[in-house]
Amino acid sequence: MATRLFIRNGFEDVTIADIAAEARVAKMTVTNHFPRKEDLVFDIREDFTSWPAALIRDSVFHDTRELYFEALGAEHALVGFSGPGFVRMIKESPILTNALHEMHRERETALVDLLIRRHPEEELSPTLAAAHLATVLRVLFQEVFDRTLENEKAIVEELWPIAEQAFDQLEPAYGGY
Repeated sequence: MATRLFIRNGFEDVTIADIAAEARVAKMTVTNHFPRKEDLVFDIREDFTSWPAALIRDSVFHDTRELYFEALGAEHALVGFSGPGFVRMIKESPILTNALHEMHRERETALVDLLIRRHPEEELSPTLAAAHLATVLRVLFQEVFDRTLENEKAIVEELWPIAEQAFDQLEPAYGGY
């Protein structure tokens, strides 16, 4: 319901009071469940930020690549799929754009933490590997967003070879993990 209001009226122009009125609940009820207004938009924040680290089982590179392509084929929100109105709303809002960037940074931090725990003897390599993977995921996510905004119909088919190229370029940096 909140997302519908945000898409229709613009994120900055909708208040918590508007959302509470629409939902027929007290304003405090909304803020108890969603401390920040942008949390109403990014209700998958926790899944989004933990997803890359959760993909990793035995082989960082192989597992991540395989599971990314499963998510791409399923047109999952974690790789950027949503409707054009949702994408437009995020792109038009500096607050939401910043929140999305913050979520991408949180993804990278989760990956760094995981790889450092797995390879404590290594100095900078786990951090660089996590940064490489996070960058590939961010760039591919942005491609999905951009193509959605342009109303492209065959996003998966068009993005698949680009994602393969990105993961091929990533393999030398990640292959050892």
